[in-house]
Amino acid sequence: MPHGIHVPLVTPFGPDGALDVPSLERLAHHVLAEGAAGLVVLATTGEAPLLTGDERRTVVATCRKISEAYGTPLTVGVGTIGTDESVRQAIDRAADADLLLAVVPYYLRPTDEGVLDHFAAIGTAAGVPLIVYNVPYRTGKTLRAETLLDLLAAPYVAGIKHCAGAIDADTLTLLAEGRGVLGGDDAFLYPLLQLGATGGITASANVAPAAFAAMADAVRDGDATRALDLHNALLPLVNALFAEPSPSVIKAVLAERGLIADAAVRSPLRPPTAASLTTALERLRKSES
Repeated sequence: MPHGIHVPLVTPFGPDGALDVPSLERLAHHVLAEGAAGLVVLATTGEAPLLTGDERRTVVATCRKISEAYGTPLTVGVGTIGTDESVRQAIDRAADADLLLAVVPYYLRPTDEGVLDHFAAIGTAAGVPLIVYNVPYRTGKTLRAETLLDLLAAPYVAGIKHCAGAIDADTLTLLAEGRGVLGGDDAFLYPLLQLGATGGITASANVAPAAFAAMADAVRDGDATRALDLHNALLPLVNALFAEPSPSVIKAVLAERGLIADAAVRSPLRPPTAASLTTALERLRKSES
């Protein structure tokens, strides 16, 4: 069962648009040295659908070596609209992954039973534990709380990255009756941790890994005052980092801080406005004070 803060790394590109491996290495080392519990690659924040096959393999191989050096797990994103292709991806990436982050099938909006079949096929074929990525506001598919609990109980599922966009009734049921829930909405990470989530897959931790790790540790250790103080300091930063489609602002902040060489994103994403970057940098400085 995953615990702590796992960072879904951005994928750095150079000014020419090519994959920037040295920047990826620098960022991966940084977040792990600052207390992250693991790395996540080929996820939404990493612009996975916009990478070539060779680029995906390079990202995984690069972060596999770094994860082994730190003794931390590597989670690799898989999954698409169809089961057969999702299974092919899982088989291809399982050898280099400790966990696979598999998204709920999107756009088609299958039945809950179809979703259960989908993950059973992936989990059986991969032989690597799955983290189910439940993000209904992106996929268009909302799963019943009973279905989410069925997934958590499956032998091939290690956890659920839960992104409901709110603390709704199904989220409360899931946290009360299930184990292995990871917060996926950065703004809601603190209350989810307090309600029993075991950790988070936290895009904003690209920018502030130590603070997010400290918040998770404080909740685990029962230091409610410190945890709430960290949440209140981080929330304005999170809102600024997501003021435009992610990971545009995150990458721009990382480039300003020298953690990656360039802030480039791939189309149809666009660079953030100067105002968004300025606000994010100001809030990062304030969160560090």
